[in-house]
Amino acid sequence: MNSQTAYDRIAECAFMAGMRGNFVPTTAVEVAHVLVESGRINVFELTMNSPQAIEAMQAIKHIYGDNAVVGMGTVLDVEMARQVLDAGADFVVAPSFSRAVVEYVLEHDILVVPGVMTPTEAVDAWSTGVKLLKLFPSGPLGLDYFKALRGPLDHINFMCNGGTDDTNSFDFLKAGAVACGMAGWLTGNGSTPLDVIARRAKLLRDGVTALRTGIRV
Repeated sequence: MNSQTAYDRIAECAFMAGMRGNFVPTTAVEVAHVLVESGRINVFELTMNSPQAIEAMQAIKHIYGDNAVVGMGTVLDVEMARQVLDAGADFVVAPSFSRAVVEYVLEHDILVVPGVMTPTEAVDAWSTGVKLLKLFPSGPLGLDYFKALRGPLDHINFMCNGGTDDTNSFDFLKAGAVACGMAGWLTGNGSTPLDVIARRAKLLRDGVTALRTGIRV
């Protein structure tokens, strides 16, 4: 999946479901199934600091193929980037901006989403030619910070991650975020009951549908 296709699919879904914790392949597949069936959420981010992350990513990709967008987060250096691209990641995400990682992934026409917090970081990262930046941690920084940052930088595409949940994600989307990364609140740490994940996924899907049809959330 090339970078433009992955970006378009993330923008269409509006949410990136993160799985950080004990998401071994069987658990990751179960969670992915619930997210797709309950919330039509089909963008999944595994994380390199979780057990069997690459195997879990590949298990989801094996089942869903191009019907899902499946990538890896917490990719902190070029060696990690090489591993996940070799494993077939549809995108690469990091909590920080590494020019070396960005350049390596861009060479392969795979979507790379570096993490930024300040205006300087955002401008520097955007200048590399990426299609999307991850504002992290968006929850603690808050909606007002995002609005202030985006004021002079509204040509930059942002995804809001870190501390996002049902109380703030729709506000970030209304304020111009392309998508929100949803991990802890949505998927937990690998032990959250599937019925809880299903309810939360449906809440997100109903909320974004309401936003797009002009109904007040």
